[in-house]
Amino acid sequence: MPTLDVHVVTPEREVWSGTAQMVVAHGVEGDVGILAGHAPLLIRLANAPLRIQREDGRWERTAVEGGFMHVTSGDDGTRVDVLASQAGDVAEAEAGQ
Repeated sequence: MPTLDVHVVTPEREVWSGTAQMVVAHGVEGDVGILAGHAPLLIRLANAPLRIQREDGRWERTAVEGGFMHVTSGDDGTRVDVLASQAGDVAEAEAGQ
């Protein structure tokens, strides 16, 4: 199964980096789910949890306070960059949350 190359960063540090099956974010205009091969996208994020489904199916989440999510896809795969003003540590969450 194709995966995403995900990077969650703040101005101070990298919060999380790795491969994932899916990313679900809450933009200012609603939720968006990102899978491998997604069209290029740039959205402004709302203050809400960011959910990351790891390759093994487990869900992780972090609280994101504003910022942007940038998605690019090409021959080398799909990359998701979350550039947040602030973000908490990524913690394991129950599947489906």
